[in-house]
Parts: sequence; structure tokens; C-alpha cells
Amino acid sequence: MTGQADIMIGGFCDPRFAKVGEAFAANFRERGELGGAVCVYEDGARRVDLWGGWANAGRTRPWREDMIVCMMSVGKGMAALCLWMLVDRGLVDMDAPVARYWPEFAQAGKGAITVRTLVTGKAGLLYADHAPDGAGFDWDVMIRALEVQEPVWEPGTDHGYHSATAGYLLGELVRRVDGRPLDRFLREEVCLPLGADYGYGAAWTDPGRVADIVPNEASHTFVQSRDVTTKLGRAWRMRPQSPDHYNDARMRSGLMPSTNGHGNARGVARIFAALACGGALDGVRLLSAATIDRMREESWFGQCAMTDRVFRYGQGFFLNEANMSPMGSNPGAFGHPGAGGALGFADPENRIAFSYSPALMCEGGGLGDRCAALSAAVYA
Repeated sequence: MTGQADIMIGGFCDPRFAKVGEAFAANFRERGELGGAVCVYEDGARRVDLWGGWANAGRTRPWREDMIVCMMSVGKGMAALCLWMLVDRGLVDMDAPVARYWPEFAQAGKGAITVRTLVTGKAGLLYADHAPDGAGFDWDVMIRALEVQEPVWEPGTDHGYHSATAGYLLGELVRRVDGRPLDRFLREEVCLPLGADYGYGAAWTDPGRVADIVPNEASHTFVQSRDVTTKLGRAWRMRPQSPDHYNDARMRSGLMPSTNGHGNARGVARIFAALACGGALDGVRLLSAATIDRMREESWFGQCAMTDRVFRYGQGFFLNEANMSPMGSNPGAFGHPGAGGALGFADPENRIAFSYSPALMCEGGGLGDRCAALSAAVYA
């Protein structure tokens, strides 16, 4: 199909989800879309798979069917999924101290922090103050820094989005229990079995497939994370300095799971489709249905101590909330957004999964009007 303003849109859209196709085309025509992809699964079958536009700011690289892009904090949801897979296998007890699995974590008054407190964003470990500037891609340095990090509140007494640190904290727990680094666990236990186009960094694929992230000066995350006087800036001080850090070679080769997961709507929707269908898809089981229900139990709904925005948060995932994380009409939908507007979510009651992977970051502090329009269209 062909979009407006010389934008070519490829793929297919089941007539029952025609509103999604209309919204995707309207994003280019009315909402400043540059390039990206959207995918919807229903009852384990792909119903929408659309892509189009451009893969760089200069509009010289068309967005191809197999393009991937940095989906940023969607990677924190993948880290939480990996940890929950270990919980589902009986290898991790959510109410046990983190230090049972990671003894060095107990330093600086953290000995009583449970896995659940960590996963729900109540541990108060928003920062890695003891890490050198720019150390974000040195896993061992970051882990040592977090081991000696003091919580910014008494664990369990407040809540906040662990924007920069969650990927390391959950990833190290996975490594301590399973023995494999987080990126390898995700690849071997989730992405390869499902045939899902997703992974940390992009070294696992052809560099020509990687679309550029185009920053938006009106993005709250983009602006605040570069200013060390803000809370987000303090948290992201460990990110290496670069004039184009989202597209820096280190982002495409290293492991910083809070932000450098690369994939596309098709791959992320496929992973969430398994979660929307009781934990299994096409013979590949990730989790039990009972564990999925535990993952989406609400842990807090209110102002986040990191961003000062109102979030509805589950157990390592965001829950459906109209303003900051719109995921359709089901309050039980859950998933994870990425800075700039990327999103993946599962709706187990309706057996629907959705993902959107854009190149151009959105404005503001939420998912932006392009993602919101697509998400709403699924249920139109």
C-alpha cells in the first residue's frame, strides 16, 4: 500500500484491524512520522505488519521490511521477562533477599532488599554514583558500583522508575542465577526460539539493517538525560559522551540493557504475543499463565520519584494508563515503553499483542501522539 506525501508503506493489514493501517498512514500525513513499523498479533496470529518511511534523518535510506531500530527502554521489559522466566522455573524466589543470589549486593544497607522490591522499582537504586563518567558499557564496573550504591530512600518506602539502573540490576540477577549474561539468555531462551527480531545492541545482525534514531529536542527524556543537574541526568551520567549517542557504535555493539535493545515491531509484538496467549506461542513456552498474572499485579500508581510523572507500574512492567502508557481498552494490559515512543504490550484477556518501533523520537514525556493513535486504533 502507498501512503501520503510520497511515503511508501509496505506490509499487510487484516481488514478487521483496518483502523491501524489508517492510523499508520495518518501518522505520516498528519503527525510528522519519519519512519517506523507497527505490528499487531491476535490469538497468536499476526494481523497487522506494516512498515514505511525513512530510516535516517536525511531521508536517503528507505525503511525496509527487515529494519531494526533502538527501542530504548523496551529492553528493561525484556530484562524483567528474563528474570520472571527464572522465577517461573522455581530458580528465583520473589520474596527472597537479592543477596541470596548476589551476595555482594548486600553492601551499603541493601541486605534486606528482596527481589520483589527490586523488580517493582521500590529499592531506591536510581543511580550508580560510584561509577566513573561514561562507564555504562563496562558491565563489571557498573555492577561493582551498584554493589556499593546507597539507596536514596529506605527500600520499600517509596517508588520510582529505575531508568538507568534496572537493566544492570535485573541482568546481574539473571547472570548470577543462570550463569549466562543477560544478552545471551534473552537470545537463547526467547528470541531464537520464537524467531523474534530483537536483541541487546545490534552486533547480532547486518549493520545495514539498523535504522537511525532521530532525537527530538522536545523530548523530556532526551533533554533531561543530558543535563547532569536533573535526576535523569544524574542517572545517565554513566552513558558515554557522544554527539549522537543513540546511534553511537557502542550502542550498537555493547550491553546497556536499560536502553540499547534493538528490534522492530514485528519481533517485539511476537514476544508479547506469547505473553498474551498464556505464555506460549507456536510451541515455544516462555512462562506459565499464572506467572504472567503475577507480572501484571499493580505495585504502585502515582508520582514517580525519578521522573515526577504519574505512572502505573506492575512487577517490572508498565500497566495500562491513558496518559503515560496507553495500551488500549483493557486495564489488565501490560508492557514496556521506550523513550521516544517505542512500545510493546500484551493484553491477555483479548489475546492481543502490539508493538511500534519509530525512528523519530516523540515530544514530551510519554509515548507521543503517533504511538497513542496506533494503540487506540487496535481497539477501534
